[in-house]
Amino acid sequence: MLKIKLDITKRPTERIALAKKFLIEHTTLPKHKKAFQRMLSLFAKEHKLPILRKDELLYALKDLPENYSEMWHPFCTKGPVRSTSGVAVLSLLTRNLGCPARCTYCPTPPGMPKSYLPNEPAVLRAIDAKFSPKKQITNRLTALKSTGHDTSKTEIIVLGGTWSSHPKAYKQSYIRACYNALNAKPGRMKSLAEEQYINETAEHRCVGLTLETRPDWIDAEEVIQMRSFGCTRVEIGVQTLYDEVQVRTKRGHGQKEAAEATRMLRNAGFKVVYHMMLNLPGSTPEMDIAMFKTLFEDPRFCPDQMKVYPCMLIQGTQLMNDYKNGTWVPYTDEQLIETILGLKQYVPEYCRIIRVIRDIPATDIIAGSHASNLRESVHRRKKICRCIRCREIRNEKITEATLVSREYETIGGKEIFLSIEDTKLDKLIGLLRLRLPHKDEPLLFDVLHDAALVRELHVYGLHTPVGDASKNSQHKGFGKQLLAEAERIAAQAGYKKLAIIAGVGVREYYRKVGYKNIEGYMVKSL
Repeated sequence: MLKIKLDITKRPTERIALAKKFLIEHTTLPKHKKAFQRMLSLFAKEHKLPILRKDELLYALKDLPENYSEMWHPFCTKGPVRSTSGVAVLSLLTRNLGCPARCTYCPTPPGMPKSYLPNEPAVLRAIDAKFSPKKQITNRLTALKSTGHDTSKTEIIVLGGTWSSHPKAYKQSYIRACYNALNAKPGRMKSLAEEQYINETAEHRCVGLTLETRPDWIDAEEVIQMRSFGCTRVEIGVQTLYDEVQVRTKRGHGQKEAAEATRMLRNAGFKVVYHMMLNLPGSTPEMDIAMFKTLFEDPRFCPDQMKVYPCMLIQGTQLMNDYKNGTWVPYTDEQLIETILGLKQYVPEYCRIIRVIRDIPATDIIAGSHASNLRESVHRRKKICRCIRCREIRNEKITEATLVSREYETIGGKEIFLSIEDTKLDKLIGLLRLRLPHKDEPLLFDVLHDAALVRELHVYGLHTPVGDASKNSQHKGFGKQLLAEAERIAAQAGYKKLAIIAGVGVREYYRKVGYKNIEGYMVKSL
């Protein structure tokens, strides 16, 4: 079992004193992480002690002047990339509650949520917490804070099976426990609405909530409930646009369901994430590449973000039959790389490719790619990718900031992708997704009538705590600049108000710039 023991306050005081000594004596910053490790090794050898841990250095920084933290914090933070998208991400799993699907490629280990394996990192954490959402969040917050990450702005991602097929009572209690864990208030757990209200000004604010489901389980009732939970992003398992492939793999839905779910979610303001699979039975590299061309040329689709997975053969799946009889052959790593390079050319600037391979332990893969660094292998080919993830500013210093507008048509409305970009570095600083729904579009919420929709407002860069000033891209007014431009465009287009699908923990930010909470949306008259 995975055990978390990260109480740095129990470290010997002499270790902390030596950590302070190291930080004070070294007045010249190393050029890179490897040089930093060499400095630590030499210091340890000189003092005849084990190498100082990063959590010890971070703890020592608390008692030193702020300029020391500015110098050393980036080197002491474990996995700094976790914070460079601007929020701390907490991935949780639900209990095994079954799944309505019978996909031939999906593993179903006993006691595990559908498609998840017991030795995946996120699953190990969930098992250790006995799948309790509160314990999963509490443990993850402790781990992130002890390794130097700020956790005042968190994004919760709920994984495991098909969320929408779970019992309503379970879903309600699960989300309520999530907010309660972030709020960390003593006493009895309150109602969902009360926990959400507390979270608006809590130490750990939920700025985004993601739920994972299937497109054929999205209907009006489900969308309304998702909004009541404070959900802002929905991941749907589209997998492929070829209906004949869906039939062959027993997926249970096709293009029609994916298109309708996308339209309904987009009209409610959600960010829409597609899960797409390469190398499915019945597909080819050429078909996979052509599929991505369709994804962004057909106005029924155009996802905001994507997770791309190559199909892998896992023990116990029905895919074993196709593999044995030769009707499914896994792509080689070279074929996969070439396929990903081919599909990336069709991915526009408004889409973010979250990942290109799933974190499945190699010991569980019978056939298929074992490369955990597939994205790096693709990038080494030096082909330009225009997706959001490849262009995020991260912790780079901004040289200039330019407002850029890109428009594209989708079913039911026009999308305007506003961004603040450093054109010299070709880096993305911040973005806003503005939807201008067609006047005759069916809308599920009264508040959205005559309203333009902000589906996402995000400023990238190193995670900056709520209320703090910043020397990077966050808290520099870029968000307000994007919002002002969205208000101008919406008013000019004839909309009477602007409605924002905001995470519970961001409501206070919007109140300060004139927005009010109506039916879970932050709304302002134009």
